[in-house]
Amino acid sequence: STETTWEQPSSVPGTPKSPVKLGNCLSVLTVNGYHISGTTVHQLDSGHMNLQKNIGELQTPGAPVAPRRQSKESSLTINCVTFPHPDAMPEQQLLKPSEWSYCDYFWADKKDPQGNNTVSGFEILLQKQLKGKQMQKEMAEFVRERIKIEEEYAKNLSKLSQNSLAAQEEGTLGEAWAQLKKSLADEAEVHLKFSSKLQSEVEKPLLNFRENFKKDMKKCDHHIADLRKHLSSRYAAVEKARKALTERQKDLEMKTQQLEVKLSNKTEEEIKKARRKSTQAGDDLMRCVDLYNQAQSKWFEEMVTTTLELERLEVERVEMIRQHLCQYTQLRHETDMFNQSTVELVDQLLRKVDPARDRELWVKEHKTGDIRPVDMEI
Repeated sequence: STETTWEQPSSVPGTPKSPVKLGNCLSVLTVNGYHISGTTVHQLDSGHMNLQKNIGELQTPGAPVAPRRQSKESSLTINCVTFPHPDAMPEQQLLKPSEWSYCDYFWADKKDPQGNNTVSGFEILLQKQLKGKQMQKEMAEFVRERIKIEEEYAKNLSKLSQNSLAAQEEGTLGEAWAQLKKSLADEAEVHLKFSSKLQSEVEKPLLNFRENFKKDMKKCDHHIADLRKHLSSRYAAVEKARKALTERQKDLEMKTQQLEVKLSNKTEEEIKKARRKSTQAGDDLMRCVDLYNQAQSKWFEEMVTTTLELERLEVERVEMIRQHLCQYTQLRHETDMFNQSTVELVDQLLRKVDPARDRELWVKEHKTGDIRPVDMEI
């Protein structure tokens, strides 16, 4: 069979789709292990191409062919890139219908916030990636500040534990007080270990950027930009060839009208020459259109490859940060648990404080005698 049944998605990924019949002008593109359907094969058959009907129709890469409408063009061009006309093709087959994937939604350019210039869809994705890396760096700086606070806190706790205030308290209360001061030293050690683990298990991994990340992104940006420039030059060549064909056709029409007025061998020869030039101009236009479609197809394939890679890096970044923030919370829970353990012995000793027993022990140790004074006799 020369036909393939495709499913045309609704405007929201993951919703039910209706089957659409397309001809054999579609192929399957494999990029980074993804099998992407719906990629238009850019081929022009010069033997069947009608110049009068096809001038200005440049096929959009990755878009299924929609039925022609007699009253409207089937495509439009924006910044040298062709897109299906909204009325001729209200919806396209998404490359990844079940996801809001980068490779489906960043083909057109977008105006900047000021509305003065346009920003390419790829540039928007690139800026998001760079912003994500900056956020990751700032998170690491935030954790670094927490580490400093923990280290300073541990230092102050340790210093306070060595304070001699109330060191002469005696009895079971004195034991509880001494244990409370010791618990400060233990707590200081817990916070010191917490800060050390934060540094090794959270901060450093967040700071571990790929060394060549910015360099790789810049290289990738230049590559896509070069493909767009090449596409623009091919589009300019198409417009030039279109203009040349129009001029040749006008010249042929004018000479044909002259022939109707005055028949001469010279006029017939000029018509033949004009017809040859018109045919040559038509062939040149077909060749330029073919080269344009090839350039657009190359740009399309590279865009798919690169956007999928940026998407993979973003998913990887978010997952990595999530894991290390979970590690942060886990360390925090452990710190609370250890801090609680440092005061458990203090609680036990406080429950054993016995004023009567303390008084007995103190009296036995410090008594001066158990003979009480008596009344003086006369």
